[in-house]
Amino acid sequence: MQKGKLFGWMLAAVVLSACSKSDDTEDENNGNWKELPEMSASPRSEAVAFVIGDTAYVGTGFDGEKQLRDFWKYNPANGWSQVASLPAAAAARSSATAFVIDNKAYIGTGFDGRVRLNDFWSYSPATGGWEQKAPLVGPDPTISLARRDAVSFTINGKGYVATGSDGAGTKDVWMYDPAGDKWFTRQSFGGSKRTEAVAFVLGQNAYIVTGTNNSELKNDMWVYDAAADNWTQKNKIANVLDDSFDDEYNIVCSQAVAFTANNKAYVVTGTGNSISKATWEYDGVTDRWTKVRDFEGAARYGP
Repeated sequence: MQKGKLFGWMLAAVVLSACSKSDDTEDENNGNWKELPEMSASPRSEAVAFVIGDTAYVGTGFDGEKQLRDFWKYNPANGWSQVASLPAAAAARSSATAFVIDNKAYIGTGFDGRVRLNDFWSYSPATGGWEQKAPLVGPDPTISLARRDAVSFTINGKGYVATGSDGAGTKDVWMYDPAGDKWFTRQSFGGSKRTEAVAFVLGQNAYIVTGTNNSELKNDMWVYDAAADNWTQKNKIANVLDDSFDDEYNIVCSQAVAFTANNKAYVVTGTGNSISKATWEYDGVTDRWTKVRDFEGAARYGP
């Protein structure tokens, strides 16, 4: 687990996608990074981040010595402030995952420093409080679905958790229905098992890309149609075709971060042959990636 000063700038990815737009005219077609105030909390890696309205939230993670349970919010008008930490009944953790449904965040799974977790907790900005939700459990409750480094996303008012490590890479997909506080199995991820991947949503489709399994970095990319409950493979993220469009692709990595803005998706930083500060932009219409301006903070993984 990497130690050091890991946030500072990195949350700009989340905040810029939901809260603000740079007014810097410097080569806007290639993107532009803008430094924001540092988070008034311990530096950390493997935290969770989510956006509700025009406010970004960051919590949990690993500070190099211990797992954390605190949460912080950032609003462009007001800066950083602390919100309620995970309750005492919830383990401090890193490598968790989070999704948002109807202005509530759902945070679960992860690693408490000893074991992988399967519990879930809901945070409401309206009340400022936490509520325990159904743990990630399948039809057979004797089979553990605890994991770390999973991905998650939201489509049509349902939350999804996929992949991750239960000691090895996984490829199962689970859907959460907040109306009944229940989990349902869905079609398994179309690619090979993996952990430390990223997910993002464009339109009504979710994409999973990057990640690793048994120390092998994965170069395949898949899109999920929630209505049909099926997966379709997209172009790979490495130079594997005779066509020229992928000649410069160097996207393969793990422990990156993904976000969307203006109908495009972005995969930033991570670790592959080296620790990265690269930023790649994805167009879901053309199924093509374009390298844009590198992240302007320090190279890092686990943001």
